[in-house]
Amino acid sequence: MSIWQAIILAIVEGLTEFLPISSTGHMIIASSLMGINELPITKIFTVNIQFGAILSVVVLYWRRFVQGLDFYFKLFIAFIPAAILGFVFNDIIDSMLESVAVTAVMLLVGGVVLLFVDKWFRNSTNTTISYKNAFLIGLAQCLAMIPGVSRSAASIVGGLAQGIDRKTAAEFSFFLAVPTMLAAATYKLLTDLLGLEISDLLKFDLVKISNSFEIITSEDLQILLIGNFVAFIVAMLAIRFFISFLTKYGFKMFGYYRIALGITLLALLAMGVDLRV
Repeated sequence: MSIWQAIILAIVEGLTEFLPISSTGHMIIASSLMGINELPITKIFTVNIQFGAILSVVVLYWRRFVQGLDFYFKLFIAFIPAAILGFVFNDIIDSMLESVAVTAVMLLVGGVVLLFVDKWFRNSTNTTISYKNAFLIGLAQCLAMIPGVSRSAASIVGGLAQGIDRKTAAEFSFFLAVPTMLAAATYKLLTDLLGLEISDLLKFDLVKISNSFEIITSEDLQILLIGNFVAFIVAMLAIRFFISFLTKYGFKMFGYYRIALGITLLALLAMGVDLRV
């Protein structure tokens, strides 16, 4: 993977991670079009640059992260469903991630849903999230374990369904991304990508953990650092855009975009293009 390819993927990650359009579908298309979807570094890169995107939320909303324990309790409660279901159904989730067809279909289905979300929840005006709201949003987020659903879309719609207004639901979705993405990305990096077992992590086997990182070369490390920096900057811009756009125009345009992307993926599959990552 070259530096410019890493920058392109990082831009795609930063733009799509917090928008309700599924970053998975976009990363599949971008890596496939550049012909790097089968490189070992690509899988490591697509997982690792999520840390840059996560950091953008903490920097943009740092005041919220120092406001008190109540904020963290709500995040923890919302995080619990994904932590449990993600661990239990990890193998099933991984198998679905290998299916581009599933991603494409869910992009289409999710796009159709977003066309009507504004109409369904036009009376959602509550700006306060309770512990019950947090837990139910966390449950809704679990739908994003199906590739193509979009973690952002699932959690925001989950908030709207409980009467929470667009801006508040979107911001809580960003906050919830921090523990959810941090846990998922770290787990994937240590187990699936570096070949560590859960027992190694639980035993805190420093020798085996440090040796596993030897598969990452100094060139790879440079690319990962550049990717995280680019993803961080782009994600901050994307979050600011999304909040402003969502408040004024709602979800319909994202729905049309998802439908177009889903059709594009299905068309590429029909033409025999290899879209595996």
